[in-house]
Amino acid sequence: MTQAQAPVAVGTELGEARGQSEIGRRRPARPVLHIVLAVIMVMWAVPAVGLFVASFRTAEATNASGWWTAIVPPWEFTFANYDYVLNRAGFWDSFLNSLYITIPATVLVVMISAFAAYAFAWMSFPGRNALFVIVVGLLVVPLQVTLIPVLALFRDASIGGYEINGTILAVWLAHTGYGLPFAVYLLRNYIGGLPRELFEAAEIDGAGHATTFFRLVLPMSVPVLASLVIFQFLWVWNDLLVALVYLGPVPANHPLSVTLANLTTNFGGNWQFVTAAAFVSMIIPIIVFFALQRYFVRGITGGAVKG
Repeated sequence: MTQAQAPVAVGTELGEARGQSEIGRRRPARPVLHIVLAVIMVMWAVPAVGLFVASFRTAEATNASGWWTAIVPPWEFTFANYDYVLNRAGFWDSFLNSLYITIPATVLVVMISAFAAYAFAWMSFPGRNALFVIVVGLLVVPLQVTLIPVLALFRDASIGGYEINGTILAVWLAHTGYGLPFAVYLLRNYIGGLPRELFEAAEIDGAGHATTFFRLVLPMSVPVLASLVIFQFLWVWNDLLVALVYLGPVPANHPLSVTLANLTTNFGGNWQFVTAAAFVSMIIPIIVFFALQRYFVRGITGGAVKG
C-alpha cells in the first residue's frame, strides 16, 4: 500500500522561492555598499593623514614638496614642531583655559536641557507646545547675528558686583545659550519617546516629578545624554569665534583654539606649527569620544525616531 504524502502548501513554496530570489538580488549590493563606504572613509582620512605627516616636516620640506613624498624613503621627519608648540609660552595655560571653558559649558547645557526636555515631554502647562516651537526655532538663528547684541549686554552686566565682560563666565553663558536649543530638541524627542506606562506606574506609586526625573528618566536617558556631551564638548572645545569675541584680546584668557590661530603669521606662514598643535589639541576630544562612543549611536537614533 502506497504511503500517503503530506499536502504541499503551494503558497509557502512560492513565498520561500520569492524570498530566496529577493535575497539573491540584494546580495550583490552589499559589496558595492562596502566599497562606497571604504571610498568615503579614505576621502575623510586623507586630509587628516596629510596634516599628521606635515606636522613632522620642516617648513622648507613642506614648501618644497607634497606630504605624500615624505612617506617614502628616505624619511626626514622631525619633532621640532611639537617641541616648539609644547614649550611655547602660554600653550599649557591655553590648554587649561579650554578645559575651564568646555567642562562647565557642557555640564550647564546638559543639566538645563534635561530639566527642560522632561518638562516639555511629560509636564502639562499652558503654552507648552508654543514654547517648544520657539525654542526649536532658535536653531535657525545664525550665531553671528547674536554676537554684537550679546556682547553689548555683557559689557554692562555684572553678577554680584563681578563684571563678566571679557571673562570666562561670559563664554560659559554664551555657549550655554547657543547650545540649549539643539540640546532641548534632542533630549525632548528621546525622553518623550519613553514608554508612558512607566510614568503612569510611577504616578500610581506616588512618585512626584522630581523622583520620576532622577530615578526613572535620567537612568533611561544615559545614551542620549552621552551623545549630547560629545556634541557640546566638541563644539565648545573647537570653537574660535565665540571665545575670540567675548574674551577679547587678553592672551591670558585665550583657549587653545585662539592660541592655535595666533601661531600663523599674517601671510599664512608657520602652519607646520599649527598642524602639530592641532594634533595635540585633539587628545582630549578623542578621549571623551571613545569613552562615550558606545552610547553614541543609541542616543542619536533614539532621539531621531522617537517623540
